Amino acid sequence: MRVSVHQPQYLPWLGYFDKIARSDCFVFLDDVQYKHREFQNRNKIRTKEGWIWLTVPVITKGLRDQKIKDVLIDNETDWQSRHLNSIKSCYGKSKYFDRYAGFFEDVLGKRQWERLIDLNVFITGYIMNELGIETLIHFESQLGTTKTSTARIIEICKKLNADIYLSGSGGKVYLEQEQFEQALIRLEYQEFVHPRYQQVFGGKKQEFVPCLSIIDLLFNEGPESRKILLRG
Repeated sequence: MRVSVHQPQYLPWLGYFDKIARSDCFVFLDDVQYKHREFQNRNKIRTKEGWIWLTVPVITKGLRDQKIKDVLIDNETDWQSRHLNSIKSCYGKSKYFDRYAGFFEDVLGKRQWERLIDLNVFITGYIMNELGIETLIHFESQLGTTKTSTARIIEICKKLNADIYLSGSGGKVYLEQEQFEQALIRLEYQEFVHPRYQQVFGGKKQEFVPCLSIIDLLFNEGPESRKILLRG
């Protein structure tokens, strides 16, 4: 069985879902320290001028060591309306906007969110369904891990009876290969090549903008999104 792991992200990019799709089981790393200014609370969408961040404000003051599962959203500002309006402005004329608009109207226009992880996991689950990804999902906090670094990953694999660990390419920098060999777990690295596809604002004078949120692919390519994603 092949396992992969990652922190829950807000509106993740294509490579995130490619990793999930190529795994038998995916683990949300929710029991690790929250990192500010990464992709756990923000991501990029396409605009006429290039791209912009959509950032969910979170409460971090005095909580430097808090874990991802405990991060609360700062709802003092109306960030949900801003995000929804930005999505409508950027993708309102895209080919498949109407196909997905109702979901975002619900998530950002009707529901209220307290914990960042609940928002991220809810959106990720919806997108997995739209992409036809049936990978089993687990949460690290429910597995009862006790170790750190490479040993932590191996512990997760053993708890799930996995014999293959699929890492992002960045893992080449910090994962210790020999520990996987000793544990009889094969270490593989994701080889994701970002596919090109039709983008709104992507006419002859506009270059393709890669590494955006997966919603850029969905709004532009609709039912073809899975095929395009797994081409990468």
